[in-house]
Amino acid sequence: MAKTGVFDSDPTAIAKAKELKREMKKLLIKIEDEDDFGVQTIDQLQEALSALREATMRKMAKSSSLEMLETVSCPEEFRCPLSNELMRDPVVLASGQTYDKLFIQKWLSSGNRTCPKTQQVLPHTALTPNLLIREMISRWCKKIGLETKNQYHPNLVNEEEAVTRSDREIFNSLLCKVSSSNLQDQKSAAKELRLLTKKGTEFRALFGESPDEITRLVNPLLHGSNPDEKLQEDVVTTLLNISIHDDSNKKLVCENPNVIPLLIDALRRGTVATRSNAAAAIFTLSALDSNKVLIGKSGILKPLIDLLEEGNPLAIKDVAAAIFTLCIAHENRSRAVRDGAVRVLGKKISNGLYVDELLAILAMLVTHWKAVEELGELGGVSWLLKITRESECKRNKENAIVILHTICFSDRTKWKEIKEEENAHGTITKLSREGTSRAQRKANGILDRLRKAMNLTHTA
Repeated sequence: MAKTGVFDSDPTAIAKAKELKREMKKLLIKIEDEDDFGVQTIDQLQEALSALREATMRKMAKSSSLEMLETVSCPEEFRCPLSNELMRDPVVLASGQTYDKLFIQKWLSSGNRTCPKTQQVLPHTALTPNLLIREMISRWCKKIGLETKNQYHPNLVNEEEAVTRSDREIFNSLLCKVSSSNLQDQKSAAKELRLLTKKGTEFRALFGESPDEITRLVNPLLHGSNPDEKLQEDVVTTLLNISIHDDSNKKLVCENPNVIPLLIDALRRGTVATRSNAAAAIFTLSALDSNKVLIGKSGILKPLIDLLEEGNPLAIKDVAAAIFTLCIAHENRSRAVRDGAVRVLGKKISNGLYVDELLAILAMLVTHWKAVEELGELGGVSWLLKITRESECKRNKENAIVILHTICFSDRTKWKEIKEEENAHGTITKLSREGTSRAQRKANGILDRLRKAMNLTHTA
């Protein structure tokens, strides 16, 4: 049977049409093969036929409208400056310029705070319907016989429609290049994909349509033992950009069997920028609870801890964020302790480095018995008391007293040091009155234990 061409340009419509045809084929086979197929089968066939007819008519009407627009010169003031197409829902930006609502929202949601046409910095991002232009467009469409039904229905305007045919063609062309065997093509395509996925949501959304697209992106890094540094950086950064888009993308990226090993490799031997972006990608992917467990099992905590120990200022905050988010999952805490996190964290905190970020991680890890043991060996009580006494950050004081509370209730030999601190400075008492609610609870817990210990001593 010859193709009608009705659905040729719309992947979603093609898939829907195929699904309906498969369903009708099954029903026809059932009618042909079974004598007692029943009325319900006929009803189902009629419903499928009606759905296919409706989809075909809708597509033909849309195609007819597009063909008419191509043959009729659309007034320039009716075109959106961003899409260069007839505006569906014209709105006025703070700069006074009119845009199609869908496209200007995409522009703003990408982090832009300037008018695309004038480059004026916007005092606010509120959008006002341009009722005059809308009415003028409606009159013009009626005059030339263009169907305007549902032209402005908000439910018919979604982000998927913002992915133009041109976007899709560019996307497919770049994926073909990046997965080719030519290094220069790979590098130029990876660089362009990095820029496109940073700039707008449409290319991030395109990656979320199929797991195959992720595989094509990382393909050049799967072969050979020494990947090109710039190529590796651009691919890893593109993965980061894709992961930011939504939870569906996070799941798709993380569950691709090539991605996590690739990020581990990037953490171990990439440039500083590559390693930092790999850590940022892990942090972003770990926002999903299911991903935390999957990533934790991969062995990724060890290279993250090694990078933390290395201490490059360009990467350390991304690394700390990744470790913290992964360790929200309890099973990852034991992995982090096993991989040497306590020693690295303790050394940096005691030297006053990145205390805010690292103390929060340590407060989670101290629930593991081995972490308490290692902190005792590292002399952790003294520098934790110093933070509690001297820090101006309430959150740091809270995390420090949480760790001290766990240490003291696990190791009685540390009570002497805490008692001396309390007698000399009243540190714990002060925190029990002025700290956060959690800090006050932990401080009062320590004070109660101190009092009991003193009473027992006097009794003896």
